Amino acid sequence: MRSRRPATRNARFVLGGAPAGLALLLSGVCLPAPAWAASPHADEIDTIVVSTTRTRRRVQDEPIRVEIILREEIEEKAIMAPGNIAILLAETGGLWVQANSAALGSAGVRVQGMSERYTLLLADGLPLYGGQAGSIGLLQIPPTDLGRVEVIKGASSSLYGGAALGGVINLVTRRPSDVIEGEVLANVTGQRGQDLTAYASAPLGQHWSYSLTAGGHWQERRDLDDSGWADIPAYRRYTLRPRLFWEGQSGGEALITFGFTEETRRGGTLPGSQVPAGGAFAQGLDTQRLDAGLNLDLPVGEGWGFGVRASTMQARHRHLFGPEVENDRHRTGFVEASLTRTSGRHTLVGGLAVQVDDYLSGDFPAFDYRFTVPGVFAQYDVDVTDDLTVSGSIRADSHSEYGEFVSPRLSALWRAGPWSLRASTARGYFAPSPFIGAIEETGLSRLEPLSGLVAEEADTVSFDVGRRFGALETNVVLFRSRVSDEAALVPTGNIQPDGTDRMAIINAPGTNETYGSELLLRYRYDHFVVTASYMYTRSSRTDPVTGVRAQTPLTPRHSAGFVAMWEDHDRGRLGFEAYYTGGQDLEDNPYRARSRPFVNMGILAEWIVGDFSVFLNAENILNIRQSRYDPLVRPARAADGRWTVDAWAPTDGFVVNGGVRVRFGGGHHHGH
Repeated sequence: MRSRRPATRNARFVLGGAPAGLALLLSGVCLPAPAWAASPHADEIDTIVVSTTRTRRRVQDEPIRVEIILREEIEEKAIMAPGNIAILLAETGGLWVQANSAALGSAGVRVQGMSERYTLLLADGLPLYGGQAGSIGLLQIPPTDLGRVEVIKGASSSLYGGAALGGVINLVTRRPSDVIEGEVLANVTGQRGQDLTAYASAPLGQHWSYSLTAGGHWQERRDLDDSGWADIPAYRRYTLRPRLFWEGQSGGEALITFGFTEETRRGGTLPGSQVPAGGAFAQGLDTQRLDAGLNLDLPVGEGWGFGVRASTMQARHRHLFGPEVENDRHRTGFVEASLTRTSGRHTLVGGLAVQVDDYLSGDFPAFDYRFTVPGVFAQYDVDVTDDLTVSGSIRADSHSEYGEFVSPRLSALWRAGPWSLRASTARGYFAPSPFIGAIEETGLSRLEPLSGLVAEEADTVSFDVGRRFGALETNVVLFRSRVSDEAALVPTGNIQPDGTDRMAIINAPGTNETYGSELLLRYRYDHFVVTASYMYTRSSRTDPVTGVRAQTPLTPRHSAGFVAMWEDHDRGRLGFEAYYTGGQDLEDNPYRARSRPFVNMGILAEWIVGDFSVFLNAENILNIRQSRYDPLVRPARAADGRWTVDAWAPTDGFVVNGGVRVRFGGGHHHGH
């Protein structure tokens, strides 16, 4: 079923920066509210040890607010979107998936209104998708082998460096059980898309085990309004990821992972069609990515632990912008060593890390860069009393291009009977690169070489309080962020022969300020769960061209959701959801200055018989589609080179998908 925010079916992600207000509080822990599943019981949550914050505490004891998406919810989202994790993240409180391109369907994750560039995406704590995952990355990661997802909101540079200015999303691998098991899922959509995924795991002797995940995903190019432009781009994608796991007798653990992804994606004009200026304009992106990683944790004495994380990634791209072709290569290398000391109420972590991000353009070498960032970090957690826990962390980085930075974070957790309160404040930085704004959609050919930029910096504050009144769960979150020296794409006034403008990246004047709140009410009885949510977001910035203060585009101020679901693990599930997305200010849209508010509704059903299940999912049953109100294609090419407007509503309308899922082996282990 679709998220509350607008989405396109081919990519199965949400557009337009609408709300994310579903979070619940259990035992003082804020958890994302899944669209179709009752949240796990508190005793199940108690077993989870969070890895994202380094101290490896139980999630309900973490001073830093960590939201968890468990395997149950992941399995349900795999029914809706087997090919990517975008819809999974879009239905998590405080997150939304922002469209970057209406032509290729690319998207990034925004955390509480901050730019998607500031969100760090990790796999088992490793940057396997690069220092910046890129706007297409979310659409190339299947949820098949995920055990859970951990989300930290707000500046997290003290934990993970400059790429985590807005927050961290850590995809934690599904751990094998002690028996052979697996599953196969096949899915088809009413818009001529298909997915086939497979997962298998088994033990390898006393201390070793393995898992293997593979997938194939296909989508035909679709023009729903007969405009000659693809509302849904075509793609063909194949993924493969083997993993090895080791568990030592003394409690040590290791994970070794390898990954391969290959995708061809095409959008733009259909054969025989043309843009208003005349001529065909196809857009495309070919991707080939290889990665490898190691995550090792060893006890080295009473109360001491030693950890090593290392990874490497290489991605090659071939971009097609109409008649223009651009080729590039991204590489990321990362290594970190840390030492942990736990004694009574005290936990101390310290370590060293080095990350190298390397970009090589095959056509525009002026934009080549190599960022080398060594850093040192420390974190100290203390249980001041039985009810009060405080966590402080700090990191010092030396960036080869932008200089030295110190990033602190302070968090506290107070539990008073049925009440749980968390507060956190942090500061961090982000190193600008050429890939902001429309650049990923239009290429580097119109961009001036970067010059005189300084790093972007932000401070964030959040506060949340929750309580459970019997069967009723409540949670309120307040948040604020302020970004200074934000990198922005601006025209230079140097008009090109094709009518477009040369563009430049500058540090925008003033600050980008965002504040808001999330509210959740949830009631459960037997197999039924009813959830209501509301989110308020207000974000403003200084326009880098006019210098006028204005609302940040594609950020609705009001949004709300309602979910009603029945579920029986042995029989299946049936649910209904409706989400309201308020009006959004639009930027450089020739058809309107503000989007229309809309309601998005859907129904999901799954029937389970033993190890076999059949599912059917109807999304956007009111058939909301942006091209029903305005064209996606502009009457004339924009100054930055784009032919399409921003996507503020679904571009695929009403869609039905369905398929089968077959499990085999024993246990059906969900992972931890």
